[in-house]
Amino acid sequence: MALASIYARDGYAGDGHRPPEGSHGEHAARPAMNAVGLWLFFLSETFLFGALLAARFYLAGTDKPEHLNQQLGLAITCVLLASSFTAYSAEVAISKGRRGWAGLMLLATIVLGLVFFGGVVLEWSEAEFTQGEPYGTAFFSMTGLHASHVLSGVAILVLVLFLLVRGRFSREHHWGVEASIKYWHFVDVVWVFFYPSLYLLN
Repeated sequence: MALASIYARDGYAGDGHRPPEGSHGEHAARPAMNAVGLWLFFLSETFLFGALLAARFYLAGTDKPEHLNQQLGLAITCVLLASSFTAYSAEVAISKGRRGWAGLMLLATIVLGLVFFGGVVLEWSEAEFTQGEPYGTAFFSMTGLHASHVLSGVAILVLVLFLLVRGRFSREHHWGVEASIKYWHFVDVVWVFFYPSLYLLN
């Protein structure tokens, strides 16, 4: 059902053909409706992440432990920023009909996302602070929620890559690719705010 829904949003019927001409108006309005729904979702997620960011300063002020692994934090941040570039490249490629390059860039984004997630897990295992400490509560909550969004983003990109390989997206109809990459950019932007608040402020 989910696959058919994504497929239909790109202007195709379930049998792989364009819908009848009589439904042109409905399908013409669908991209705008999808975009509005996506941005409303981002707005709701912004409130959630914003609340966690505020809680970090409420619980621990600007304090952070001296033994925080700054090198690892910077490394995973660079990885996530690089994934934003590959995701953008995939979106540009599919908009120009370059399906092969779009698939390669989606795959690169997936790999970078998994590397970022692995870095977060590694930092959790090395952390010398606990969830019972004010900073630890904020750190594990913020990085945990963000990492779960990264993992869900990876799952969505895997689905989109699968559909792309199956020929479901084209230069004219690629909302599924566009929406998933917008979500990926949103998750990246969240980390741009989380990283300095957790690693740099003192």
